[in-house]
Amino acid sequence: MGARHEDGVQELGDLEPGTRQRDRLRARVADIAWTALCVVLALWAVWGVVGVARGTTGWAYSAVACVLLAVALYARTVSARRGGVRSGR
Repeated sequence: MGARHEDGVQELGDLEPGTRQRDRLRARVADIAWTALCVVLALWAVWGVVGVARGTTGWAYSAVACVLLAVALYARTVSARRGGVRSGR
């Protein structure tokens, strides 16, 4: 596909539909998006719990953040399992 360099590393080939590089790129972008979502929700959950401990925030904010974080982590885990099975073809 790509030309080999002297150090043995192969260049990235074309990102045309159906190529292995395109599938890897799609998986990598999805992984980055899931990770960013989980980090934002985790920060929101921590912020909500600290706010409840200080008495400045209602408990509903931290409860919603924790539930959303749990759902996002579950969905990320399920998608990672399915992605691992699919890439084993």
